[in-house]
Amino acid sequence: MKPAPFEYRAPETLEEALELLTEHGSEAKILAGGQSLIPSMNFRVLQPGMLIDINRIEGLDKIQTTDSDGVSVGALARQASLEHDPIIKKRTPLLHETLPHIAHPQIRYRGTIGGSLVHADPASELPVYALARDARMRVRNATEERWVDASDFFLGMFTTALNSDEMLVEIEISAPPPGYGWSFQEVARRRGDYAMMGVAAWVVMASDGTCADARLVYLNAGDGPVRAKGAEAALKGQQIGAELIEEAATIASEQEIDPFGSVHATESFQRHLAHVLTRRALQTAHARAQNGKQG
Repeated sequence: MKPAPFEYRAPETLEEALELLTEHGSEAKILAGGQSLIPSMNFRVLQPGMLIDINRIEGLDKIQTTDSDGVSVGALARQASLEHDPIIKKRTPLLHETLPHIAHPQIRYRGTIGGSLVHADPASELPVYALARDARMRVRNATEERWVDASDFFLGMFTTALNSDEMLVEIEISAPPPGYGWSFQEVARRRGDYAMMGVAAWVVMASDGTCADARLVYLNAGDGPVRAKGAEAALKGQQIGAELIEEAATIASEQEIDPFGSVHATESFQRHLAHVLTRRALQTAHARAQNGKQG
C-alpha cells in the first residue's frame, strides 16, 4: 500500500519546525529516521496531513557528557551512532548492550533514539532502557520547554505525554552510582525479529553487600514498558543470591507483567520467558556490580 496524500516540509531550524507543529497540531507528524512512521503511513494506520522532516536541523544529534558526568543525547541521534559511540559505552553500558538487539543494522543506521521513544511501541527496547535508567526527556514547543521523567513519559500503547505541538529534543541519563550492575536480555524467534519477551535489569550494591536499588523493566509484557516494582522491592535491602533472584523472577513473571500472547508465543510461554530472562539478567547484573566494587 501507499500512504494517503500529505504535505511535506523540511525546516532547517528547530524554531521553524516547532512553528509548523503549532500551526498544524495533531495533523502533523515528525519525520526523523522514518523506520516506524513510514510503514505505519504505508498501511494507512497513520494518515498525517503534514510531514515535518527534521533531518536538516543541526545540533539535534549530539552525544555528549553533562556537567554531572551523565550523558545527553539529541533526539535525532541515530541508533547506530549510539551503538558505536565511546561515551555511550563508558557512561551508560546498559544502553550499549541494548542497542544491538534493535532490529537489523540497516534499521539502526536510520532509526533515531527520539523516534523510538516517541513511537512508544510496547515491543521496543529503548523505552525499556529509558525507564530502567530513569531517563529524562526534554520536550519543546514554540514558546517553552519542559522536562519529563521516563516514568511519566510513557502513557500506554503508542502513547506518550507529548502534546500535539511538542517535540522531543533531548534525552538525559544520569551518571551511574558506584557499585552498579546491568544486563539486557531478550528472546526472539530470529535475530532482528520483535522479541517475544525482554528485560532490562539494573542493580546498585551497597558497601555492606546488600542491594541498595534495583530496576526490572520488560518489553512485550503489557501496553508499554512494564516496571516490576514488587520484584524490585523484594531485592532492595537484601543480600542477592540464587533464592532471592528466583523469588524476584517469580513475582515479576507471575504477578506484574501482562503479556498479550501472539501466534509466536502464548501468554504462558511469555511468562516463562520472563522468568528465565529475569533470572539471567539479575545474575549478570549482580556479578557485574560485584566486579565493579572489586575493581
